[in-house]
Amino acid sequence: MKKYLFTSESVTEGHPDKLCDLISDTILDKCLEQDQYSRVAIETFASNDKITIAGQLNTNAQLDIEKIAREVLKGIGYRGKGIDIDAENCKIDINITKQSSDIAQGVDVGGAGDQGIMFGYANCDTDEYMPFAIAIAHKLAKRLTEVRKKGILPYLGPDGKTQVTVEYEDDKPKRIETILISNQHDEDVSLEQLKKDIIEKVVKEVVDEKYLDENTKYFVNPTGRFVIGGPLGDTGLTGRKIIVDTYGGYARHGGGAFSGKDATKVDRSAAYMLRHIAKNVVANGYAKKCEIQVSYGIGLKEPISIYVNTFGTNTIPEEEIEKKIKDKFDLTPDGIIKYLGLRQPIYAKTTNYGHFGKDDLPWEKVIEL
Repeated sequence: MKKYLFTSESVTEGHPDKLCDLISDTILDKCLEQDQYSRVAIETFASNDKITIAGQLNTNAQLDIEKIAREVLKGIGYRGKGIDIDAENCKIDINITKQSSDIAQGVDVGGAGDQGIMFGYANCDTDEYMPFAIAIAHKLAKRLTEVRKKGILPYLGPDGKTQVTVEYEDDKPKRIETILISNQHDEDVSLEQLKKDIIEKVVKEVVDEKYLDENTKYFVNPTGRFVIGGPLGDTGLTGRKIIVDTYGGYARHGGGAFSGKDATKVDRSAAYMLRHIAKNVVANGYAKKCEIQVSYGIGLKEPISIYVNTFGTNTIPEEEIEKKIKDKFDLTPDGIIKYLGLRQPIYAKTTNYGHFGKDDLPWEKVIEL
């Protein structure tokens, strides 16, 4: 009987990196609302009381980018007051150019917007076919935001992180070994009260008690204090939470970030498509675990390679699974965009708590494969 521990983390929407991801994805959505053929590659940087928005943008949309950024800050719940960023008065710098014509000439004819490798993954750990540790970490992070915004724990701030260590037995999650939560809070709240409230109102509300036992360890704000948060406490940058966004480190990652990129960027669209395919390989009973890799070349339509790995859990030969994939799906950039409907303004809702495992996203649909 093989036993091991595996850990994944998540972050709240007020984490400085996720603030940047959400600004970039909201700008993308605002472009697509007016012009579905917008080309968008927007990066956001946040530090102290300043937001910098830069990148490339080809669109017919009319945008007030500063207003969009401030609305995102307000929506997250940043309060200023010397403890995080001031949504009303922070400085916002904008440095946006058009997409390079050298890149555009390859994308215009339906080719990939860049070279690269992408992965998709699914397994049987959870009902949503996601690895268990990242699924729980996301639920905890989402609950932290929920109890703050609903006034259940009104002393919490927007910035927070979760981390979950799971004990596996024969590759199946058996119990939770450790839960670590750090969340920004008001200065007058004691650590004892914070720990008690988070265990009762956050952990026990989202984690099935069968995975918790007398040996489960809880760490809440282990430094003892977390009053200063957001970009005032740490810099934020688009695309720095790629493991949080995908599978919590349980599966491989090609290295390309998602947020702020339109669907002609296969870093994003192909990763979504591969998640869809891997999930359906598992959901259709062809394997208990499935990881798929593809590679693309800039300006080329067809993938350069496709690789399927079921880690010995397959019920039919992997070569047959690969054939089903090639017969069923058009993996050109245009084919992916059309199949998943990726010219719609759906991206801001992907930003937080993982891009996978959410029922309302098109790549999560279960089909007959």
